[in-house]
Amino acid sequence: MPDFSDEVHEAKRELRGTLLAARRSLSATRRAEAAASVQAELTSLVRRLRPARMTAYVPVASEPGGPDLPEVLRAALPADAELLLPVLADDLDLDWAAYTDRESLRAAGRGLREPTGPPWGRAAVAGADLVVVPALAVDRRGVRLGRGGGSYDRALARVPATVPTVALLHDGELVTAVPADPHDRPVHCVITPTDGLVAVPGVGPGASAGRIRVR
Repeated sequence: MPDFSDEVHEAKRELRGTLLAARRSLSATRRAEAAASVQAELTSLVRRLRPARMTAYVPVASEPGGPDLPEVLRAALPADAELLLPVLADDLDLDWAAYTDRESLRAAGRGLREPTGPPWGRAAVAGADLVVVPALAVDRRGVRLGRGGGSYDRALARVPATVPTVALLHDGELVTAVPADPHDRPVHCVITPTDGLVAVPGVGPGASAGRIRVR
């Protein structure tokens, strides 16, 4: 009899392949337009919430948000706010370091770009007021599909339930259902180019989607 976890793993693998192929098919113009729309919605949210600390990341390749996302967020944050970006550890967990400007980034493994400053520790994400994460898809329960390394599931496990978590998506990636394992961590909201900020239900008691005003 097949193991349920094996079935979930295979379903995730197939869905990732489909989503990544769709992203690769986007033209440069479509990617640029999507990045501009996602950036505009996210910076509007940042200006409304005015977090003292937030986490984000540097989108690469066809990821929504564009490679200049940290610079755009830095400009939208209060002057004394902290913007932390992930640093991938050898065990695929995430440490964090501060973003100050474009020159503070370096090329890292897996095609990523990471800050060069001193690490703040893996628990630094727990002190954030807003957490922005990548995703290949999110479903209507808030379940997030990542690339399979489990890095953000571990990071999100450290984030209090009252802290807003937002995934950045392309159009068509907010779906009805994503195959889920028990360790998968949901998000409160997504941003897509066409629909903007969308709250997703089903993240349980204490969730903070209500703190984010969805227009």
